[in-house]
Amino acid sequence: MDLNLRGRTALITGASKGIGFATARTLADEGCNLILVSRTAADLDAARQKIAAQSPVRIITHALDISKSTSIDRLAAEHNDIDIMVNNASAIPAGRLNEIDEKRWRDSWELKVFGYINMTRAFYAAMKKKGGGVIINILGVAGERLESNYIAGSTGNAGLMAFTKSMGAASPADNIRVVGINPGPIATERLETIMQKRAQDMYGDATRWREMYAPLPFGRAGKPEEIASMVAFLASDLSAYTTGTVITIDAGAASRGNAI
Repeated sequence: MDLNLRGRTALITGASKGIGFATARTLADEGCNLILVSRTAADLDAARQKIAAQSPVRIITHALDISKSTSIDRLAAEHNDIDIMVNNASAIPAGRLNEIDEKRWRDSWELKVFGYINMTRAFYAAMKKKGGGVIINILGVAGERLESNYIAGSTGNAGLMAFTKSMGAASPADNIRVVGINPGPIATERLETIMQKRAQDMYGDATRWREMYAPLPFGRAGKPEEIASMVAFLASDLSAYTTGTVITIDAGAASRGNAI
């Protein structure tokens, strides 16, 4: 299916790995030019080379930490004409309240919660001036099914769900759409780290992390590409009447009460 995205420009944070990289590759396949943002230059360069090898689109990379307002200011100043923004950067640790000290909690929220808010503030203004655009926030099903052993992530994602819905409800007045995706467990390096922590807590053996997948629907975690495909659809005009909503992609795990 041709989503008619060819020639548009998408900025993606957390773009060098996992869902961010899969999203970048999918949008490039649809003909989008890319602005890839992540903290590690070497990872970004590797991602750029992989995408360029299969898609003849323009790719710009920025090794920046979007938990810093100065990084966001720089991006907004250099790229004030984007069509699509995907907020994806995240590094919120697993753990219960007594396991996450104030510094770790604040640092992780600076990247994801305040990073998403500040990126939206900056690029919403640019999109409004340009005449429209789409903002897609990659959140997490833990904001929907609250988990005490992922309390910083559950609380942050729940707040960002409210932020996304609030922004998206008003954004049609500016010809902008703001939507979110709540992925369930997705097979990324970050999920592996979380599963190792849970295996350690449950079995006293972090190497048994793959056993954490057993209760999941289809007996597996989702694939990053399965989230990326929804990003592409939401970014396209085929989804032009969609805003102010958050779509859950977790094979029904949250509805069954067995989400990770």
